[in-house]
Amino acid sequence: MARVKKSTSIAIVAVVALAVLVAGLAKMSGVGSSNKNTITYLTHSEIWTHADPNRNYTGQHIAWFGSYMHRTLTAYARSEGAAGSAIVADLATDTGRSSNGNKTWEFTLRDGATFEDGSAITCADVKYGVSRTFATDVITDGPTYAIGMLDIPSAADGSSVYKGPYKTAKNDVAAYDKAVTCSEDNKTITFNLNRAVGDFNYTTTYLSFSPVPKAKDDGDAYDMHPVSSGPYKIEKYKAKDEMVLVRNENWDQASDPIRKAHPDRIVVRFGMAEEVRDQLVLNDSDKNAMSLDAILPTNLPTVFDDAGEPNAKFAGRALNVYDPYVTYQAVNLKKLPCLDVRKAIFYAKDFTALIKLVGGAAFGGDQADGVIKPLMGLDYAKVTGLDEYMPSGNPEAAKKYMDAAKKSCPDVYARVTDPKRGITFDTTISDTAKKSAGIWIDSMKKNAGITAKFNFLEPGAYYSVVLDATKQGDLSAAGWAPDWANASTVIPELFTEGGGFPLSQNWDDAAYKAFKQKSDAALVEPDRTKQGKMWGELNQYAIDQMWVIPAVFSKTQEVWGSGLGGVYFWEPQGSPSFGDIYIK
Repeated sequence: MARVKKSTSIAIVAVVALAVLVAGLAKMSGVGSSNKNTITYLTHSEIWTHADPNRNYTGQHIAWFGSYMHRTLTAYARSEGAAGSAIVADLATDTGRSSNGNKTWEFTLRDGATFEDGSAITCADVKYGVSRTFATDVITDGPTYAIGMLDIPSAADGSSVYKGPYKTAKNDVAAYDKAVTCSEDNKTITFNLNRAVGDFNYTTTYLSFSPVPKAKDDGDAYDMHPVSSGPYKIEKYKAKDEMVLVRNENWDQASDPIRKAHPDRIVVRFGMAEEVRDQLVLNDSDKNAMSLDAILPTNLPTVFDDAGEPNAKFAGRALNVYDPYVTYQAVNLKKLPCLDVRKAIFYAKDFTALIKLVGGAAFGGDQADGVIKPLMGLDYAKVTGLDEYMPSGNPEAAKKYMDAAKKSCPDVYARVTDPKRGITFDTTISDTAKKSAGIWIDSMKKNAGITAKFNFLEPGAYYSVVLDATKQGDLSAAGWAPDWANASTVIPELFTEGGGFPLSQNWDDAAYKAFKQKSDAALVEPDRTKQGKMWGELNQYAIDQMWVIPAVFSKTQEVWGSGLGGVYFWEPQGSPSFGDIYIK
């Protein structure tokens, strides 16, 4: 799941002035009002990255929109702990039926499921929703499993011969209609795949397999007014202001085995000042409020003790857990093709200062050695060859690789050491990101002689920049969690052309062809133990080549108002199960 983690930041604000500001904003915005039937979510972001189901690909957004608005053929169980990773039926009557050696999958839709206007959800609506994935020039940023898995031929340039529902010229619609079919009664959808996929019903948990009514689809603009198939619908959505959801009167609990409709209204307030956002929750100014962002590191000691456990005041309304993410800095190989420079960056990085900035290992997590987390079991193998690594940076190793870069890639060396050029680092804007930038700038200059500059982006606009090769910088901050418990949802998605989050732009690398062949072979390997070993070897190669700079096997913290119940950490999404949250 292409999932950029929640941003963290640090702010220093005068206590008295802050108290006045918090009280004033609470009154102005309605936070702490008498509306007892509203859950309020607070965020520093100015807008959702996407509300269009085909374009949602972060765990938090999938969990939020999947809880309130968008249904899928299958879904993860609404349960705490490992039980939450089980697959259950949602729009479908079961979790799917496979045949043809797992190359054909069919799902029958349950009765009574409707859109917000009361019209029945049919096979054609699901088929149309999936077809939008192929319109890669319009429907951006979402998962691309449909493109990679459906049995549709490729064009000469490697793209699909089917271009989605918006194009007419040079678009093989018949190929899509053969790959995805509907029964005569429009109740059963069948997916014909180009390879055996034994866990395809995990793929159909993604919102990119949600139904979309063709008559209401207006392409890119659909992002601002998607049609609901869940218990809530949009009443208002305005950037830098708020989103308001109200009950969907045409949603039928009898047709939906996994969702509930708890409050009457759900409000998301955008553009909150970070310290104000935190204090509204920490002070319990609105007992029915919850932050969608990371807690400011300076506020962590208020909520947790030194061991990371909630203080008595916050018992029952805070959690600190390992999440499924691995964070890293993706290296754009089209701009940094020099391996020696990439290695110098890794060895020059001051991990000790960076992890201290976010509260230490108790809150930030552990140093990562790759993009596969140890919790992945069969797929994880400790990465070797990093013996020169030192948590606070190794200037001798960094200098050694920079000296080598003078000979191996003098043009790149000249640019990255030039005070006027240097390297550009993309990251979301926050106070912590700015302080983190200072650590990077200092350690790169001191340990490697590299000039680092930062491109701070508003969170809602981040994907549109880093996923565009013409706009992306030299390095991009990123986080990734497996879409399900198989590194088939990690390695191909991050390091192969056409993957869901290929920020490394590594397909021009000399060894990429061999890497891609091995990745493709791992995808179809039926022996799960053997497959896991193959993923581990590919992870090792990616780090050998420094296609990413590993960062953290991360942790996350959540805090909510005392009036809310039902909050738990939903493991498969790395997020709270929003649909289970209720007002006490």
